[in-house]
Amino acid sequence: MTTADQLPSRRLPAWCTAPWLMLLLPVLYSLLDAALVAREAAWWQVALSTLAAVALFWRRRFPVTVLLLTMPGSFVDEIWLAPITAVYSVAAERPRPRIVIPCGVLFALVEFFHWPLPEGVLDLSRTTALDAIQAVMLAAGPAATGLLARTRRELAARLDELTRGQERESRLLAERVLISERGRLAREMHDVVSHQVSLISIQAGALQVSSPDPAAVTAARTIRELSVRTLDELRQMVGVLRGTGGLPDAPLAPQPRLADLPRLIEESGLTADSELVPGDRPWPEAVERAAYRTVQEALTNITKYAPEAAVHVRVRAKGRRLRVEVRNDAPPVHPTETLPGGGHGLVGLRERAQLLGGTLTAGPTPDGGFEVRAELPASRG
Repeated sequence: MTTADQLPSRRLPAWCTAPWLMLLLPVLYSLLDAALVAREAAWWQVALSTLAAVALFWRRRFPVTVLLLTMPGSFVDEIWLAPITAVYSVAAERPRPRIVIPCGVLFALVEFFHWPLPEGVLDLSRTTALDAIQAVMLAAGPAATGLLARTRRELAARLDELTRGQERESRLLAERVLISERGRLAREMHDVVSHQVSLISIQAGALQVSSPDPAAVTAARTIRELSVRTLDELRQMVGVLRGTGGLPDAPLAPQPRLADLPRLIEESGLTADSELVPGDRPWPEAVERAAYRTVQEALTNITKYAPEAAVHVRVRAKGRRLRVEVRNDAPPVHPTETLPGGGHGLVGLRERAQLLGGTLTAGPTPDGGFEVRAELPASRG
């Protein structure tokens, strides 16, 4: 990186390039030019020069007309700034050669044959040649500058369009990569998880039919029902990851709500007491789903690490927030074998709560138990 690149770029203040200032400034310096040139001129000459300067207010909408209005003042009073600005405006706003060239030639002729006509204006002399060169330069300079400004604006517009196109292509490429990765994850989930859950369901069905123990039959039935429900949710998740959502006419599986919490607690098989008072107000679907998943994950962790402990589930409304608390007491006996876990469940719950604008905390209690607490707002803002 060079020293020039390290230095901060110096930009003009915003008012220096304000549209109103860019419109007014040429009129002011043209009026000053007219006042300096026409100090000893007749009133009608001053009027023509003033008309040439004031007409510049409309130079962007009617550049050719404004140029024609500046010609009388340039012819009788030999003003320069107003017609030069008008020629520039014609080249910048009407860049077609069939318009720019005649306008430039007109100004050059008016500047060369200015009033009153000097003697020997057509003589082949050095003075005449210099006057002609001056007239051509006065016309060609602003015309070339106007064409250059027009080209610069067009290049800037093309560059901006090209930049937007590149950004759009980058987004499309990122979306294609995301879709491909989601498809890969969907295949892995379907091939691995679906196969294992299907085996669990089949084994539970076989146990339900063959076992003479009523308790074992009831447990096998519960395992089979949970396996079937898990497979349904897994199929829906795979459809979402693949971007298809399943068949076009297939209805989506109903999402869990607060009303499903009693059945979830009952099917957990834990010794749990619950207090479910979500209030009378309707909660957003995302909030109810987050509350359900919080209770579900907490009960799953208790089943893994403290299945014999007493569990307390509280879901209460606190103003515009829904508070979810799941706490278990210290287990009387710690299980010798626990199901594997990577700690991703609580991380996912915390991210879900943060997306809704809420909070989630989890940690051990002083009595040796564990507590998960979430506060979910009714709406963000």
